[in-house]
Amino acid sequence: MNSRTIRGDRLHIAFFGRRNAGKSSLINALTNQQVSIVSETPGTTTDPVFKSMELMPIGPVVLIDTAGMDDLEDVLGEERVKRSEKVLSKTDLAIIVVDSAGTAGDLEDDLIRQCTENKSSVIIVLNKIDKGLSESVRNWIIEKSFIRVSAKENTGIAELKSRIIEVAPSEWEPPFLRDLIHPGETVVLVTPIDLGAPKGRLIMPQVKAIRDILDGDGVAVMCKERELLTTLNSLKNPPALVVTDSQVFSQVSADVPESVPLTSFSILSIRQKGDLAEMVKAVLAVENLKPGDKVLIAESCSHHPLEDDIGRVKIPRWLNAHVGGGLKIETVPGCEYPDNLDEYKLVVHCGACTLNRKEMLRRQSIPAKAQIPMTNYGVLISYLHGVFPRALKPFPEIYRLFEKNGLIQRKKKVKSINSDML
Repeated sequence: MNSRTIRGDRLHIAFFGRRNAGKSSLINALTNQQVSIVSETPGTTTDPVFKSMELMPIGPVVLIDTAGMDDLEDVLGEERVKRSEKVLSKTDLAIIVVDSAGTAGDLEDDLIRQCTENKSSVIIVLNKIDKGLSESVRNWIIEKSFIRVSAKENTGIAELKSRIIEVAPSEWEPPFLRDLIHPGETVVLVTPIDLGAPKGRLIMPQVKAIRDILDGDGVAVMCKERELLTTLNSLKNPPALVVTDSQVFSQVSADVPESVPLTSFSILSIRQKGDLAEMVKAVLAVENLKPGDKVLIAESCSHHPLEDDIGRVKIPRWLNAHVGGGLKIETVPGCEYPDNLDEYKLVVHCGACTLNRKEMLRRQSIPAKAQIPMTNYGVLISYLHGVFPRALKPFPEIYRLFEKNGLIQRKKKVKSINSDML
């Protein structure tokens, strides 16, 4: 993966600590760049700063500089701390920076606790070691593993890089699809070119699929939905997998033989980023919806709505057709849910291609704690279009789990939406 790897696919390394602990200076020393503004004035870093880079042999990472966690003197300071705390939810590796000549105690212990709960790896760094060691820090580090550095003197930086490489997870998210194929096998990617396709480019999940196929020593074949039959007939052997844009699930399902595994980019994306099994279980809540119920469409990124936008136009149309109309469907972009989340009967999330796995799992856990079912664009569309459970067959463990629980048989009794509503 190169420097153009999207942020959501990078290992997230975040730096936390008190004001003036030297977090920004440490990042600058690690990158050999002026990534963050450095000043003796406490609270210089106000919003999280993200820097994408390559850290070999790990590969693509994003370094995150945060505001001081002790900045609680006023309302603005409290808001800065809240923004730093939000970064914790997407952190794969947390570096807790302590001013060796300053103070350490409950704040740092709480950070370690939160990181442990978040299943984030932790490295403790004693910065400004050239200034000596205070009694407070000396007492706090007893029986703790730590690294001594001086960002100012550029000492200990090599040791810190080595520790990051040692502690960082070897794979911070599952593969996109290469675990579903064997070397030499062919995957057909059905990629409609419509208003949603950026001019001159492919969308993120399509690019990720191509790269993962190549990483798995497979063969990628791409076509639009209209050329699918011609493409399939031109192949010497049937493909190991067909992946389609969810919006043309019905058409593609009709053209692909039942013996060939079929799924969608959106389902693959949420399998990589979140808990697909829970998304599949939650889709049954569609059968409990009735006119007047509220449904939330959750987008992980902000984008300009298109004329026939999938999240704002098509999914609401298909859901209303299935239920009989009258649903109150709202859309929320970005990474936060509305305060009235408990009013919704169902949450439908996008493929989360811009999020990392930790952030998506956090987003999935919030409705779960409120006992609100949350499914995904691809899962829902396959369900509404009568392609479910076929779209699950590429994932045997999930398919067997829900077949055993009677979900597959139950879906066969559910009437899919009429073709004239597609």
